[in-house]
Amino acid sequence: MSVHPHLDSALKILEALGLPRAQRNHRSALCLLALVDLRPKRKWAQATSPLLGITPIMEWAREHYGKSYAPNSRETFRRQTMHQFVDAGLALYNPDNPSRAVNSPSAVYQISPGALSLLRCFGTSKWASRLTAYLSEVGTLTSVYAQAREQKLVPVKSGVDQQILLSPGEHSELVRAIIENFAARFVPGGVLIYAGDTGEKWGYFNASLLSQLGVDVDAHGKMPDVILYCSNRNWLVLVESVTSHGPVDGKRHAELAKLFRGSTAGLVYVTAFPSRALMRRYLDEIAWETEVWVADAPSHLIHFNGERFLGPYTSPPPN
Repeated sequence: MSVHPHLDSALKILEALGLPRAQRNHRSALCLLALVDLRPKRKWAQATSPLLGITPIMEWAREHYGKSYAPNSRETFRRQTMHQFVDAGLALYNPDNPSRAVNSPSAVYQISPGALSLLRCFGTSKWASRLTAYLSEVGTLTSVYAQAREQKLVPVKSGVDQQILLSPGEHSELVRAIIENFAARFVPGGVLIYAGDTGEKWGYFNASLLSQLGVDVDAHGKMPDVILYCSNRNWLVLVESVTSHGPVDGKRHAELAKLFRGSTAGLVYVTAFPSRALMRRYLDEIAWETEVWVADAPSHLIHFNGERFLGPYTSPPPN
């Protein structure tokens, strides 16, 4: 990739806007150029504001600046550039549909109106004064955008006088159903230890209680979607929420058994589905000696063989 003057300009803009050093690189510069569709022969005054997903941004960089990235770089673009752009108020996330699920393949980004107006002045006599004004306002703008996004969050009650907010989407809706409907019926008096969120890996996490039960998990551990503790039976109920990923199959059972091997409480493995129609697609994969709960039939539990119904086992399930 030849270094085009626009790339140098984008790097200077990112520095002027106070983006961290980790986001002042060619990847982030190309993202900024893509967000305003600034092709090599265009001027900053011609900047526009298209809606772009991660893959289209990468394709744009290849087409217009000759920089190709491997398909597995998408997460790097998302987590190491676009997240920070959104946090800084430089870009908006799903402005066309704020209720779109965080992990939706249709997710898009767009340069914020204030940033677009500022960038159109780059290289002119107005840049310095407009930059000062923008930086004085961006904190307020970021708060406004964050509040608009927060209004779309899914509320979940985890206990008396306690509420958790999860990112919008069908995954979060199923997590809410697990906590409010499954737990109430099959883990009465249970305590929520963990609820995963598609937007934030640790949506809710009572690490202290889990540690008291002999399990210490770092950020690299692949947690189940929901963890409940049934104190009167001394059970840890590990629930996988299936909307886009698979159930507790043999491989996942082994992963969870290893992750929670230090638990002083018995482990119960549950797969939760939003509907029986989706469950049917995964029937051949579900591990024996695990449970299945379906949100559209919340009062029923399906047990996959074994000597007991809803309880821990001391040995792994047979293949």
